[in-house]
Amino acid sequence: MLKVKNLSKKIGNAFALQGVNFCAQKGELLLFLGHSGAGKSTLLRTLCNLEDYEEGVISYNGHCINNHVGMVFQHFNLFEHLTVERNITLPLEKCLKKTKKEATETAFFLLDQYGLLDKAKNSVLTLSGGEKQRLAIARTLSLNPQIICFDEPTSALDPLLATQIRGTLEDLCEQGKIVLVATHDMTLASKLKKYTLHFMKNGSIVESCKSDEFYKDKESFPSMSSFLSL
Repeated sequence: MLKVKNLSKKIGNAFALQGVNFCAQKGELLLFLGHSGAGKSTLLRTLCNLEDYEEGVISYNGHCINNHVGMVFQHFNLFEHLTVERNITLPLEKCLKKTKKEATETAFFLLDQYGLLDKAKNSVLTLSGGEKQRLAIARTLSLNPQIICFDEPTSALDPLLATQIRGTLEDLCEQGKIVLVATHDMTLASKLKKYTLHFMKNGSIVESCKSDEFYKDKESFPSMSSFLSL
């Protein structure tokens, strides 16, 4: 189980995160909704140890989260000077100390799974936006994280590719991953099947509920309801 308790972070003198609390079970999908500046991306970056924080506790099954979490960035953060294949093998060799053969086998398996095997030797610069998104997911999965954070995963995608990403999120949950998504995409929220909603404002979670609870009684969650009806 992922547990976040009383998480707070300042940027300058202002709180970017303030008293954030939530937990997530294996196979659970969490959506963090809110307008730009609400703290969604900062929260995910903090969970991934990319941002420091002043107060609070982050744990996975009672232990440090660091070796269990991966992130798919909004702008992918791929190594554009490298090939598609090398974007996966390099982190495996450097971070997990895999041999070249082991790293290559993992890369080919994931590239095949995400429809990129025929582009393995291509430069990342030749990929479309959707292909870069799939490569970013494959690279993250290669490190076998139990928790996967997605920052605005559908923001730059056309409707067809956005549908594919929704399927990917649900598939990962079926595999037992904890999936956390920061988004302001109302369509994404409305078309996923089962998930937990957290609405953020000014660095805090101000409303939380299960998706079925929300759609049964939207009036009990005014901030979330207003946001999703925009």
